[in-house]
Amino acid sequence: MQNKSIKVPKEYLEQLERKRYSPNTISTYISLFEQFLSHFPQVSPETLRDEHVAKFQTYLVKTKKVATSTQNQYINAIKFYFEKVLGREKGYYQIDRPIQEFKLPKVLTEKEVIALLKTVTNLKHKAMLLMVYSSGLRAGELINLKINDIDSEKMRVYVRGGKGKKDRVSILSQKALDVLREYFKKYRPKEYLFEGQNGGIYTTSSLRRVFSNAIKNAKITKKVTLHSLRHSFATHLLESGVDIRYIQILLGHNSSQTTEIYTHITHKGWEKIQSPLDKIELNM
Repeated sequence: MQNKSIKVPKEYLEQLERKRYSPNTISTYISLFEQFLSHFPQVSPETLRDEHVAKFQTYLVKTKKVATSTQNQYINAIKFYFEKVLGREKGYYQIDRPIQEFKLPKVLTEKEVIALLKTVTNLKHKAMLLMVYSSGLRAGELINLKINDIDSEKMRVYVRGGKGKKDRVSILSQKALDVLREYFKKYRPKEYLFEGQNGGIYTTSSLRRVFSNAIKNAKITKKVTLHSLRHSFATHLLESGVDIRYIQILLGHNSSQTTEIYTHITHKGWEKIQSPLDKIELNM
């Protein structure tokens, strides 16, 4: 039997907003923290301690079987309340953070990207997916794009307040721009580049649904997500010979080590690599 959902204290939301967290991060933190609170319905939030966090982590790992990255998100949401709202010192309680697993990002081949895009007949949906793939955008970055963030003269996309509240610039594809112009004439957005049916910002859940439907219609059986288009953007650039330092800048990564994971994905050029065994004379 599920516990009744407990709402986060209003101070939690106010502090997130005061710290200028993105709407997407705020929504995620609230959802995760509410799950933590609902796990201990008889305990008032301000009296929760490290033993409660430990029990909740056991539940996440053994019962929910969440990924380590998801477990880390739960911890961050809890830590925000303890440290930023209640004002507890860092390290006031002990939380064993999960060791990050090394998993390669899931990517689509260029043929799969073509098949995916060909199944999308809705002009707005096609324009959105084209932008995610052609500029390497995150879901939240795409839906927060304003009309003025597209520079068709310099062929640039200006990403404002991306992950870590950082601004960056990415490339604008000519093919994506052509579709954007068609889309703009038909839909006439007022503020955001892509708006909901009743105006205002488009939702990430709707965007992910667009991608899922396209994957299904393209009969692609890989377990991929919308974010896989961003991974595919980086991988395909690397395979075409673009310097990894430029890819790092386009993706907005702080460290080149984060970008270097794509070198583990691409196998282009492997056919030219000869095994050392084949270079020695061995009579068998």
